[in-house]
Amino acid sequence: MLVVFIITGKMTGDAISTGESQDVVCNRPCERAGHPMYFPVAGIEVNPIVPPLVAFVVSFFTSMGGVSGAFLLLPFQMSFLGYTTPSVSATNQLFNIVAIPSGVIRYIREGRMVWPLTVVVILGTLPGVLVGAIVRVRWLPDPTSFKLFAAGVLLWIGFKLAHALLKKDIDGSGATEERFQALIKAHAKKRESGENIPAVRVLKFSTTRISYEFYGEVYDCSSPGLFSLSLVVGIIGGIYGIGGGAIIAPFFVVIFGLPVYTVAGAALMGTFVTSVAGVFFYQAIAPLYPNMSIAPDWGLGILFGLGGMAGMYLGARCQKFFPAKGIKWMLAGVILFTAGKYFLDFLIK
Repeated sequence: MLVVFIITGKMTGDAISTGESQDVVCNRPCERAGHPMYFPVAGIEVNPIVPPLVAFVVSFFTSMGGVSGAFLLLPFQMSFLGYTTPSVSATNQLFNIVAIPSGVIRYIREGRMVWPLTVVVILGTLPGVLVGAIVRVRWLPDPTSFKLFAAGVLLWIGFKLAHALLKKDIDGSGATEERFQALIKAHAKKRESGENIPAVRVLKFSTTRISYEFYGEVYDCSSPGLFSLSLVVGIIGGIYGIGGGAIIAPFFVVIFGLPVYTVAGAALMGTFVTSVAGVFFYQAIAPLYPNMSIAPDWGLGILFGLGGMAGMYLGARCQKFFPAKGIKWMLAGVILFTAGKYFLDFLIK
């Protein structure tokens, strides 16, 4: 992020320090590479190369864990770009809409999309994300209060994930995913002869249980439990502006014990659908708050999304070649780092 900060320089809602008004800034040849571009809704200036570049790097790694990367792009927009109004949540969800389909398509092609999980996630998070949007606009418009809320959410997720990883290191319960890695490497060699990697096979999908088989192991979980969790996650995700994927994926892994190789696709698909609803909801209620920036910045969101699209596709393609433990530790690390930074920002202010 330091490199990005050096490239972009000081970026806030004010015009650059040349004495020019923002209208003059808008009319300059911002489209040329190396020159800042002004985004009127966000009220910021930034080199147009920076948003897709940052989104590409973030999404490549986070998509391996079923996370779009929006939970990291939000602090980047707030802390580095100075974009702190409620519309940053909507812009973040717009990024999800553009970026996620490429990763989802890859998981579907490889047969690692668990559709029952996807359906339950969507049914739970969809109403939650709409409630979360109202909470964000009415009760958390202030950047300082919002950062404290976001820090609390991320800190809890990060500690839960890190604790589960340390527990597995002690009791050796991560052996199943290690066997998956061995099988994946074996199948990588067999693909040269035309053999495909086995897909996920759904065994049961009802209002009470979801059961599926993956690489010879059967996983079973409660449908009402997944729905309840998804509803709570949807509310939190709607407030934060991430669609819920950054929260639901670690929960699936930590609480329900599902392998990260199978939850990633479902989490991304759920995040995509709820983000579509979230963006349109923010856009619809914007006229009700004429003195507040609520609707997404479409230009900035699309730029982030284009970089995320490429990063997410490559991340989904490469995920099966990365150790599950490494993916989880990566998620835990970035989540805890972001939470710590938010808490620090709150204490300083």
